[in-house]
Amino acid sequence: MATRFRLTLAQLNPTVGALAENAAKAQAAWLAARDAGADMVAFGEMFITGYQTQDLVSKPAFATQAMVTIRTLAQSCADGPAIGIGGPLLENGQLSNAYYILQDGAVTATVSKHHLPNTAVFDEKRLFSSAPLSGPYRVGPVRIGTPICEDAWHEDVCETLQESGAEILLVPNGSPYHREKYETRVTLMVARVIETGLPLVYLNMVGGQDDQVFDGGSFVLNPGGALVGRLPMFETALHHIDFEQNTHGWCAVESARAPLPDPLEQDYHAMVLALRDYVQKSGFSKVLVGMSGGIDSALVAALATDALGPENLRCVMLPSVFTSAESLQDATAAAAALGCRLDSLPITPAQTAITQTLAPLMQGQAPDVTEENIQSRLRGVMLMALSNKFGEMLLTTGNKSEVAVGYCTIYGDMAGGYNPIKDLYKTRVFDICRWRNAQHRPWMAGPIGAVIPETILTKPPSAELRPDQRDDDSLPPYDILDAILEGLVERDMSIADLVAEGHDGETVRRIEHLLYSSEWKRFQSAPGVRLSQKAFWLDRRYPIVNRWRDRG
Repeated sequence: MATRFRLTLAQLNPTVGALAENAAKAQAAWLAARDAGADMVAFGEMFITGYQTQDLVSKPAFATQAMVTIRTLAQSCADGPAIGIGGPLLENGQLSNAYYILQDGAVTATVSKHHLPNTAVFDEKRLFSSAPLSGPYRVGPVRIGTPICEDAWHEDVCETLQESGAEILLVPNGSPYHREKYETRVTLMVARVIETGLPLVYLNMVGGQDDQVFDGGSFVLNPGGALVGRLPMFETALHHIDFEQNTHGWCAVESARAPLPDPLEQDYHAMVLALRDYVQKSGFSKVLVGMSGGIDSALVAALATDALGPENLRCVMLPSVFTSAESLQDATAAAAALGCRLDSLPITPAQTAITQTLAPLMQGQAPDVTEENIQSRLRGVMLMALSNKFGEMLLTTGNKSEVAVGYCTIYGDMAGGYNPIKDLYKTRVFDICRWRNAQHRPWMAGPIGAVIPETILTKPPSAELRPDQRDDDSLPPYDILDAILEGLVERDMSIADLVAEGHDGETVRRIEHLLYSSEWKRFQSAPGVRLSQKAFWLDRRYPIVNRWRDRG
């Protein structure tokens, strides 16, 4: 009879710094694995501390407490399956990103990360020491090799493990989401399987942490690269994988494969999960959105409803003399479709008071963008007052197109604690809204059906800060603007490159100037979930003071 080995994959959602809470989640999963007859339960990279810790892990007191928590967990889980769990290892003055193996009440092995990522959102060379290559460890009848996250993106670690006797590769990850990341992971892991001839388990965590979201989607590959199991994306899960040993080695038994969502659903689910976790892990339960009657605030309200439920969202309309009757109707219709509260606070009395107060110093000056910004900032003051009074986190609503070119008001519509659509270009905002109107999923707390009124989707975008204002009065149409921004931001193209693609040179130069000159605003903006590989903040780091311009 073939020898069997049962591995429970714990695709869970830890919280950075919540050592006791993360350990309690691990123990609950261990109990479930024990009840299922598992030989081992595996957790993700740095699970005990949450991920990414940034400089928090550099504090010796924090790293030491995390190690004590792991040893205590080992003692509490002595009678049952082994545990594999990520955490820091502080030893001889060196700090490592490590994976601990717990058996029979003790730490029986540790593996430390060799390749430290230092690109995109990762800065691990600043935090950790690179460890030498190590060999496999034994759990029951099988020798397991554990390349930690980045280690599996390179050939040498997996090949060394195979050459030193590993029979299964278990890859714990803290791999954040961006579009098409799942396909990249599978391609690389298939390469490792082909090179080593070993089955491979790719275990990723789930959950939002500041500007990143971890999307799960753990999977299992057999020798040859065949996919034999996949966990859901963006959802926690416990999944039992059975391995059988035969004359050719170990193979995983075919198991359930969660469906792979399409790209728009992945983005939407990423925003919902990231928003929910940012709000709740920050200690809030309710949120607040300023509703303009436009598409951006309507989408943010829909995301908030799906993340937290309509009972935990307050929408506020803050009309001025320039607010159209259609915008009032659209905001009311959007709130009604979501089933959330809508309050109205006209800003005209406050605007009149501010204008009168400033009049002695502004006498003789023609009205300009100053008066427009006063309206936006008055709205920010009122919304922040409600946030303070009622303990509701204010969400900002600027899309990536606006944030890129500075068409947002610092201390006005940029005021707030979190921006769920910060990495979503305007054209994709429309696509996402149409997707949500046509779709509903069990993980959505909002209602079934169209939640973005069609009138919002079809009217010309406007800030409504002066009579008959439209966004395309001062910006190119959003399909053109977004194509230029994608070239400048996502692909680092030159002006000459974009002109060669057919764009007007003067327009491209103006957009590039707006992009660079708005860096100071983005530096002060609220965090928002990363959806692309060039999100503003860690992916794209530019100086605030910058006199260079492309003269092409």
